[in-house]
Amino acid sequence: MKKLSIISLLLCLCLTVTMVLSACGDNENTSKSSPDEPATQAAESDGIDYMALVNKTHPLPDDWEEKLETVHMTNSVGDDVEVEKKAYDAYLELKAALEAEDIHVDLDSARRSVADQQRIMDEFTEEYGADYAAKTVAKPGYSEHHTGLALDLYLIIDGKDVVENEDMIQYTDIWAKIHSKLADYGFILRYLDGEEHITGYGYEPWHIRYIDNVDTAKEITSKGTTFEEYLGAYTGGDVSIDYGNSEIYTEDELKDAVIQIKCKFAFWGDVDLKSIKYAGDEAVTDENLKWMNELAPDANYTQVVEFLMDFHTPKDVGEMTFNADSDYTDYQWWLARTADGGWEVVSFGY
Repeated sequence: MKKLSIISLLLCLCLTVTMVLSACGDNENTSKSSPDEPATQAAESDGIDYMALVNKTHPLPDDWEEKLETVHMTNSVGDDVEVEKKAYDAYLELKAALEAEDIHVDLDSARRSVADQQRIMDEFTEEYGADYAAKTVAKPGYSEHHTGLALDLYLIIDGKDVVENEDMIQYTDIWAKIHSKLADYGFILRYLDGEEHITGYGYEPWHIRYIDNVDTAKEITSKGTTFEEYLGAYTGGDVSIDYGNSEIYTEDELKDAVIQIKCKFAFWGDVDLKSIKYAGDEAVTDENLKWMNELAPDANYTQVVEFLMDFHTPKDVGEMTFNADSDYTDYQWWLARTADGGWEVVSFGY
């Protein structure tokens, strides 16, 4: 078979970092408004831009940390959580409104400075090497948590903290009720299900973003659109996904692989993704599995899968190696996984 050229990859960070067991306790003298009167003030011209886009291709504005005003709260296990001040006020209003309906949430994490992110990157690089660090740590300066406007929630069910992602994701009805109230307090759900190729992250029902404008938040929510699309940072259309009829993998297993591909694709900016399809069980061979392990000798992969992608490039491709304003079809993506691990993008290209 024809071998693909090896391309060094940063794996998609579709899974959030494990959440810390905590409950909210306020040690700031921050006044709380009535939950029936959500804040609607627009961002001040001399302060931060509450509509700023920070993602895998859009860095934190250079002067952001100098302008940012934050408060600190201490959770029940003694952890300090730092939040942009107005976002925290709005969060308290949201929290009160939810408690009125016997839904209990708490704040796990919010702001993480660029310096902290760089420190984590340096530590991982020193201990595990640059390649591993690049695959597992978000690039400093490109995390929405730098803004102080991105909040990670967790649930409290029958008085017990539910903090693990795999546990929280099961409470779909509760998250739906929470999401229905976000816009009333200037928040949006940031990482929507199925939109990983745009946001760069898998669905996270707990990750909300404050934008300081109730009307705009309601518009974004009612349209079911991503923040990127609303701001015009992504202009592509609908994506067709074909999982085929595999006798080796379940559709859920193939969906997990597609999420990894779409998250990696998000690094490409305004490339219009058309379709992704399963290449078929005929690609699941010992020869291809051997090839995956040759590309990543320390991985010990046990399974391999191939997908084919169609996309169209923009007129200005920037630093990308694609041709401008061109269609690409059957662009190959190869993924592999270990017996107890998730899918990893190992190689892609023609």
